[in-house]
Amino acid sequence: MNIFIYDNTFEGLLTAVFDSYSLKIIPDILVSQKEYQDYLWANKFEINTDICKAERVWEGLEKKLSSKNINLPFRIFLSEENDNTRLLFDFIRLVFDSHHNIETDYGNPVILTARQAERKVLQEACRMLQFVRFQKTGDDIYFSGITPAFDVLPLIVRHFEDRFADQKWVLYDMKRDYGFYYDLKGITEITLREKQFDSSNGELHSDTVAENEIFYQRLWKNYFDHICISERINPKLQKNHMPRRYWKFLPEKRL
Repeated sequence: MNIFIYDNTFEGLLTAVFDSYSLKIIPDILVSQKEYQDYLWANKFEINTDICKAERVWEGLEKKLSSKNINLPFRIFLSEENDNTRLLFDFIRLVFDSHHNIETDYGNPVILTARQAERKVLQEACRMLQFVRFQKTGDDIYFSGITPAFDVLPLIVRHFEDRFADQKWVLYDMKRDYGFYYDLKGITEITLREKQFDSSNGELHSDTVAENEIFYQRLWKNYFDHICISERINPKLQKNHMPRRYWKFLPEKRL
């Protein structure tokens, strides 16, 4: 049994694909360093992430995949579903080993599962664009703490850079403990050591929030309540369009 151990990064997985061809070995198990457990009678291969190797694999994918689907491998990686690492590895190998375009070969379980994973990621990214709410801090930085079902921050951060280019902001994934900070010049990936917010709903601590922030939140809540037509309230339909797991992040539902 052959085991590939990598660092759980996208570049590391691309390196694993490169080494698989180089060593002429298809691993029986592909696992991250944190999840690895010793196996008896196993050949262990430590995959050292190599940016040059990863870039060569990516350049190969750009030649094999259409421009519309070139980001499909990265979206699969962001899905974080059970065994998505193996799914991505098998998908990339399948792309390289096929002599024709297999992007729409839904009869192949690897392609079908890859497409399903991508659809879930894109759906979650779309919902984040709808349900992200920023709070203003005393330092004039707008903060939003979220816990998306999948690791979609890399897919949505450019939208906020374009949409809020004149404001400093932090978009933080509390589940994965990282985020992005925009300082009017560019975006930087960050990890906050001191959490000045409630990790359950992203609400800023009272000593961090700007003086007029609560006023504006209540103003928004008041507007939300007044545009609602009580005779036409449909809780089931509302939950379909605004799933309940997002409510704790929305001032209009929280206050």
